[in-house]
Amino acid sequence: MPSDVPPLVAVVTGSASGIGQAIAIELASRGCHLILHTRSNIDGLMATASQCTKPLCIVADLTQNHSLYSLADAAFASRGYVNLWVHAAGTDVLTGAAKSWSFEEKLAKLWDLDVRAMMLLSRTVAQRQLRQNTPHRTLPSMIHIGWDQAHQGMEGDSGQYFCAVKAAVSAFSKSLAKSFAPKLRVNCINPGWIQTQWGQGTSQAWSERAKRESLLNRWGSPEDVAKLVAAISLGDGEFLNAQDLAVNGGWQGAPGIVQSQTTQDRASDECE
Repeated sequence: MPSDVPPLVAVVTGSASGIGQAIAIELASRGCHLILHTRSNIDGLMATASQCTKPLCIVADLTQNHSLYSLADAAFASRGYVNLWVHAAGTDVLTGAAKSWSFEEKLAKLWDLDVRAMMLLSRTVAQRQLRQNTPHRTLPSMIHIGWDQAHQGMEGDSGQYFCAVKAAVSAFSKSLAKSFAPKLRVNCINPGWIQTQWGQGTSQAWSERAKRESLLNRWGSPEDVAKLVAAISLGDGEFLNAQDLAVNGGWQGAPGIVQSQTTQDRASDECE
């Protein structure tokens, strides 16, 4: 990009840890001006910011309507335009105190942030992206984060709520793309077994399963997801729209059960 053209502006929600953090750092490394977001992980947000050039950092609880709209207001006010908006914020129900929540509470929390808040925020951001004046020739873009098993199902409580929630994300993403084409591109990235915080401390049985279900025989990393987001969003993926793009090393098929554990063992060690 010519030096006299301002940098591309990218917003990454949930950029204080995991996949969102990796995406923000990757986009910054490619010259983007970053607007970073977290609900409460200030230390994580500062760690992300330390690897970006003069980012704007915003704290907002996206489950509150006034906060999510305020985030959009602040993001567009910063530079006047947003080239890329990445919805990476998601509810962690696998680690910490959330691990002991009931199925009902986990489902409610996931639905409120990962689906309802994401839909409301996506709609207002998309409408603003269509109206914005930007010095760049590339189409504005939006990325959602789904899950590669959402459309085929996975056994257990975690499979039930994650499949339902992430299938909704994927369906909404394609519908939004069709609603605002050809002036806005919207795609859904579907990570497979990505070794975020839960994967770093899970049991050997789940770790073996993660490797076994990938043709590359390894966990994916947040950076694997980040590189794909950057590759399709910064001018080189202009003909990709309304797509589900899996980042899973090549799906090898689920065994249906974790072979090295009994049903009782699995119930106590499940992804939740």
